[in-house]
Amino acid sequence: MTYQIQGKTNLYELVVGCEIHAQVASQSKLFSRAATEFGAQQNSQVSLVDAAMPGMLPTINEKCIEQAVKTGLGINAKINLKSIFDRKNYFYPDLPQGYQISQFSDPIVGEGEIEILNEDGAKKIIRIERIHLEQDAGKSIHDQHPTLTFIDLNRCGVALMEIVSKPDMNSPFEATEYVKTIRAIVRSLGTCDGDMEKGNLRCDANVSVRKINSGRANASTGGEKKLGTRCEIKNLNSMRNIGRAIEFEAARQVEILENGGKISQETRLFDAISGETRTMRSKEDAMDYRYFPDPDLPPLVLTQDFVDEIKKSLPELPQAKKARYISEFGIPEYDAGVLTADAEISAYFEKLIQKHEAKICVTWLTVELFGRMNKLGINFENLKISADNLCQLLDLIKSGEISGKIAKDVLDVMIETGEDAARIVETKGLKQVSDSGALEKIIDEVIAKNPQMLADYKSGKEKLFGFFVGQVMKESKGQANPTMVNELLKRKLSS
Repeated sequence: MTYQIQGKTNLYELVVGCEIHAQVASQSKLFSRAATEFGAQQNSQVSLVDAAMPGMLPTINEKCIEQAVKTGLGINAKINLKSIFDRKNYFYPDLPQGYQISQFSDPIVGEGEIEILNEDGAKKIIRIERIHLEQDAGKSIHDQHPTLTFIDLNRCGVALMEIVSKPDMNSPFEATEYVKTIRAIVRSLGTCDGDMEKGNLRCDANVSVRKINSGRANASTGGEKKLGTRCEIKNLNSMRNIGRAIEFEAARQVEILENGGKISQETRLFDAISGETRTMRSKEDAMDYRYFPDPDLPPLVLTQDFVDEIKKSLPELPQAKKARYISEFGIPEYDAGVLTADAEISAYFEKLIQKHEAKICVTWLTVELFGRMNKLGINFENLKISADNLCQLLDLIKSGEISGKIAKDVLDVMIETGEDAARIVETKGLKQVSDSGALEKIIDEVIAKNPQMLADYKSGKEKLFGFFVGQVMKESKGQANPTMVNELLKRKLSS
């Protein structure tokens, strides 16, 4: 299924490239020893280097370099053994230096690629142009005073990896899947926690449209189709908003072109309440930033041994794990994708399958648990049910102490209270009835109450067997062992 936008007279296709700003997982900043703890008191994590005091010189944080290399290896990219830090000049109140230390022509990581699934379930390769390291700016706070803006420099100097894709995505869905895939990789590697709510992973989407068949490849464009004028949507901080912003922006550009207008290259912001993008500023080009090598930082030179050692330490990445789940456990591709989309989910699942069959684990995790989490708006951070707790619930089903139906009721209590499954079953008296004598008594009572149904069953209406099973389960309040009920009923009804 191709994503297309129908104008009044023309049909358009969408082209998207993404710049993901991923905060490097490190305890200190890129060029100073200041801490990076989230939620700290304002301006409590600012060194003299971050505040741009005269004479202060930056020193590269080796951990941040290691994390960038690890991320590059995780996306099958070229690691540049020599890279250069540049000064990117622009002037914001929350950037004390008046420039940002970044990388321009010589980034630490070169071209790579990742694989995503598009709407049709088909695999698609998204090329990655580069990953460069840079320091974050501070934060301007406008809502604390009626006439003044306050500045918090806690984030100033925090290490960011800017992961820049090629314009290879052609729908909001593909762009969202791309960001999800990158987030899963960096979380699996431990190079970024990927928490979009805390601003630790943000996406800038470069959006353009072009008429279908109007952008044919030619020699002047290097054999690639000519792109339309792009607009950059800054700081998208949720998967849902990435899709919404791109969809709106594409429709906005088509409307302008259909009315005879031209697209202005600019930076825009997305308003999550109105669902619209709005102008922030005209889009700068590289020349506007006046890049030049930072004179305080010599070229960064890595050894191949350094890179090779990091490569040896790489964990199993989501794509490899997904393939293993499919081949080893026979898990459907979609479910395998869900289980490997997040390192926490994978770790949770791995604990379950140590004791139980993969098929059962998938059902209870993705259908039962995730279904309840979505309904209640719960994420893994505040989930009260540990993998051990859920494993205990599956133990009770497997041993026959409770039925699957009762287990669902127990799970409802677990997700609300965090209580152990065994304790809930004990205190609420939910143990499955497996005593043949007790079950036979219930069955006899049900048969005695339904003489006509019994006669109809014996006359050949075998579908009524389900009626008798239902009545027995009802009388036992759902606690009768279903397997034993079926066996005993068959015997009783055939006598």
